[in-house]
Formats: sequence, C-alpha cells, structure tokens
Amino acid sequence: MEWLTALSVWMIPVLIGAVILIATLRRVPTYETFVSGAKEGFGMSVSIIPYLVGMLVAIYVFRASGAMEALVSAMAPFLSWFGVPADIVPLALLRPISGTGALGLMTDLTAVHGPDSYIGRLAATLQGSTDTTFYILTVYFGAVGIKKMGDALKVGLLADLVGIIAAIFIVSLIFGS
Repeated sequence: MEWLTALSVWMIPVLIGAVILIATLRRVPTYETFVSGAKEGFGMSVSIIPYLVGMLVAIYVFRASGAMEALVSAMAPFLSWFGVPADIVPLALLRPISGTGALGLMTDLTAVHGPDSYIGRLAATLQGSTDTTFYILTVYFGAVGIKKMGDALKVGLLADLVGIIAAIFIVSLIFGS
C-alpha cells in the first residue's frame, strides 16, 4: 500500500508535466493557451453568478419559511409505513438542490445518531447515490445558455428518486431498520 500512497502523491504533478511536455512537442503555445482558457473560464463563471444567486435564495427561502419542516411533518406518517425515518426526509429533499447543504445535514445526522446507526448509514448512502440535480442544471445549462431544461430536470429528479429508493431498500436489506 505504500506504493499506492506514493502513486497518489505524484499522479497530478506527473499528469500536468505530461500535458505540458506533449503540448510543447506539438508546438502548442502552452502559456498562451492556458491564459486564454483561464480568461474564458473566468468569463463563464461571471455569467453563471445570477443563476447561482437565484438558486441559493430559493433554498434559503424554502428553509427559512418553515416549508421544509411542514413538508417533513406531513410526510412522516406515510413514510413510517415503509420504515423510513423522518430525519432522512430533509436530506433527501435538499440533496438535489445543494450538495453543501446536504453534506451539512448528513454531518448533523451522523453526529446525532452515530455513523454506524441505521440513520447514519442511510444518510451516507443517500449522499452517495443521489446528485445535486438543480445545481448541475443551473451551472452547466446556465454556462452554455440553455434555457429549456424541463426534460433534463425530469430525468435528473427521476434519477434522484430512484437513488433515494434504492438507498433505502439496500440499507434496510443489509443493515435493517
């Protein structure tokens, strides 16, 4: 395993060196190309700021208004039939919107219930089996100027739902509820 540690330490510097060497051998103006790409990336990041601000404001309003708590309270009796703890619902709702917010919720759940508890394991599995659909659509579609993202949103949210159901099923099957 010592060789694996050494490999991981040197992987990025070797990769960067290889890119620079190949570019130099092909007579690509390496520095100019880098600066041009950085300039384009900065311009793109400035263009997606309004989309990110809109998404962050919507998340804050949803949480601050008490809508999340009301939704969790309304869903708790239904979810208890399936053995799904209500503590997991905010994580399942927030994960498609915000990766950082979901990570914070998962950390809180793990701190309260423990990493080896059913809820801790379910939270970690949910975190790994779903994605930040709204963030991805906001950043990537906003960066290239795509305005109609309805079908991609439906497919992304369906994939998140399948990931949530699969996580609940697998964690229940392996660890019990």
